[in-house]
Amino acid sequence: MPTTPSERDVSEAYDRLAPQYAELFADVRRAHPADRAAYGELARLVLDDGGVRVGDLGCGPGHWAAHLADQGLDVVAVDLSPVFVTMARLAHPDLDVQVGSLSDLPFDDETLDGAACWFSLIHTPPEDLGTVLAEVARVLVPGGRLLVGFKADQDGERGEVVAYDHRVVTGYLWPTDELVARLHDAGLEETHRRVREPGPDERFLHGALLLRKHGLGDD
Repeated sequence: MPTTPSERDVSEAYDRLAPQYAELFADVRRAHPADRAAYGELARLVLDDGGVRVGDLGCGPGHWAAHLADQGLDVVAVDLSPVFVTMARLAHPDLDVQVGSLSDLPFDDETLDGAACWFSLIHTPPEDLGTVLAEVARVLVPGGRLLVGFKADQDGERGEVVAYDHRVVTGYLWPTDELVARLHDAGLEETHRRVREPGPDERFLHGALLLRKHGLGDD
């Protein structure tokens, strides 16, 4: 359940707009090829590491969680929006989907071999992001993999995080290096980045980061 005023705003806003969101985005086949490739790489890395359990953290109507399950992973999914969770359960009855907050995840320590935060951090105020990233790191096993999708500021270097008028609720544009630094502070090391130009119906650069939690095989 939401634990902060910001999370309550996000939950309520997506509850209202969930049907429209699902109509636009819930078909993975219509996603940008680079986005499908990012999820494919996450699945490959987790399986190559000998892992299988992956969390979709901020799963929306469950389309990406189902996509990961189709690649042979054991997927658990959470979302702040009860309406999204209901939609995901109806569309994908084999998935384990729960209402949950990224700042208080319903998983024990070091129980996920990988996770995706695919544009689920974009509404988190910068002052709250450290708490959320520490919580994500908590549930990953040492060496666990993380995929982060985000709206990127034009300035890729460290700098000011910019609020913008997302159509649902306030979002934040992150300079890529600044977001990577925050993730590093949470014990997550970048292994790959991709920033692509906006598509026809997109306003901002789209960033994707793959990261690995410190601990396994580190000096």
